[in-house]
This record gives sequence, structure tokens and C-alpha cells, in this order.
Amino acid sequence: MSFYLVKIIQPLLMPPAIMILLILVGLILLRWSQRYGKILIISGVLLLVAASLPIITAPLVTAMENIPALNKEQIKTTDAEAIVILGGGSYLNAPEYEGDTVSTPTLERIRYGAYIHRQTELPVLVTGGRVFDYIKIAEATLMKNVLENDFYTPVKWREDQARNTWENAQYSQRILKQEKINKIILVTHALHMPRSVMSFEAAGFEVIPAPLAYHSRNSGFSVSDFLPRAGAMNDLSHLMHEVIGIFWYRLRYM
Repeated sequence: MSFYLVKIIQPLLMPPAIMILLILVGLILLRWSQRYGKILIISGVLLLVAASLPIITAPLVTAMENIPALNKEQIKTTDAEAIVILGGGSYLNAPEYEGDTVSTPTLERIRYGAYIHRQTELPVLVTGGRVFDYIKIAEATLMKNVLENDFYTPVKWREDQARNTWENAQYSQRILKQEKINKIILVTHALHMPRSVMSFEAAGFEVIPAPLAYHSRNSGFSVSDFLPRAGAMNDLSHLMHEVIGIFWYRLRYM
């Protein structure tokens, strides 16, 4: 299946698109079957409500964010040989910078990567290409610029061809294999880490996960968690993105 076709289909399988599709199909089906049309409509509405409730979505996200953060002692005493920071998107045509720069998720990752570098002095590899043809500058190039100019962190290697996490791992392995580097600290978001570890281990790396930006921090529930929130649906959408990604990688690559 084409890479671009996957990029089109995937959002349709995540909230709220999948619920809206159920409702639309139900409305169309009403013309032929009142019973099944109503079932689809009610199912779509109930799923839409459930997806917006933190009391439902938070435990699911917590279950995916199952790799603990590194503490300072673990960082300082690591026996890894390099730090690999995964790209998380670009902020295109940023008016305040008069050009392209890193997205907020990428900025979070490179900030933490710079923090780990200061503790370890390990060399840094940044990875991320141009996912679509209309993007002019690869993510890795933008990451390198921000790391060196804003965080004063040197970047030794720049992998600028990868379009997804699996390719991040494969292309990074080609670079680091030449340096005889096998054990890495892998920096990405906590929710994205399981898919990332799977991909990099499949490429032959020994991975020390360095997750960041946890959605849930075991702070308990409140009354507001029983009320619909757009943020809860956004979290669930990111979760579904990872679940679908893991399934697709196992089907396509493994």
C-alpha cells in the first residue's frame, strides 16, 4: 500500500472521524433499514461522547505510557554510546521566525535530548525527513539548527530521509553502524515510545528509552474528569495513532 494512501486512511480510523463516519453511514442506512441505521447512529454518538471523557480515555493513555522516565542517576551512569532524537513534525512558514522551524512536539524532544547531552556528553543523532513533497526542509535539518543555535548542543549526525518511525530506525542504523554504535538512548514522547522501541530494536539497536511529556501522572481523578473535554479526545486520537501504527508495522515490516 502506498505510503501516502496510508497517511490518508489512518486519520479516518481515529476519533472523531471514525465516529462521524458511523453516524453518516447510519443516516444513509435509515433509508433502507430504520433498525440498523439507528444502531449505527446511536453507536457513533455514544462513542463520540465516550472518547471525550477523561475518565475513560486517561486509563487507556496511561496503559500505553508504560515505560518509566529516566532519573538523573540513570542518565549520568548510562553505558549508551549515542543519543538519538526522533523528529515530531515541523512548523511550516512560521511568521515569527520568517520560515520553517520545529513543531511543538519536536521542540519538546530536542529540549530533553539537549538535557541528556549535558548530563552525558554523548554524541547526538537527529532523525526526520520530509514526509510530504511540499515540505522544503527536512525535520532533521530544522532540529539540528535549533539544537545548535538555541540549546548550544552539537549534532554529530543528521538523518534526513526518514518519513516514519520505522524508517527513522532503519536509516539511523545505517549511519551508526559505520561508527560501530549499537547501544543508544532513544528520545521521544512517552506515548510514542513503545512503537519507537519496537522499531529500533527490530533494526538491531540496544535501546535505553528516554520518554518525555507524559499525559497522565497518577494525580487521581476529579469531578471534571466525568465531563466531556476536547483534550481527552485529542489524547485518545494520539493513542489510536500509536495503536494503528504498531499494528501496521507488524503487518507491513515484521
